[in-house]
Amino acid sequence: MVRAMKQLDREDRLRLMRFICSFAWADLEIQDEERAFIKKLVKELDLDDAEKAQVEAWLEVPPTADELDPAEIPLSHREIFLETARAMIVADGRIDEDEAENFALFEALVR
Repeated sequence: MVRAMKQLDREDRLRLMRFICSFAWADLEIQDEERAFIKKLVKELDLDDAEKAQVEAWLEVPPTADELDPAEIPLSHREIFLETARAMIVADGRIDEDEAENFALFEALVR
């Protein structure tokens, strides 16, 4: 998955992180394990300083619904987004009902 993620262009890397941060906010608070997962992802994606700052901003205030359009995810990247979102929601060792609902909706929209 890491190799596939590195093929994402800047716009898609930020789009992925925007969705991942929104999943972290699904239960209205970001757990330490979720924050660690996101920081690891930032490192794996080799984000530049501006991109890192944007992710940090999303960790403070979640992306708005109008910033999250699954239809904008390129077809060729949808599996990467789904796999990464799935990993995000299990990062803290439990799946909250809201996280499960959000993921099910996201999966339905991108398949």
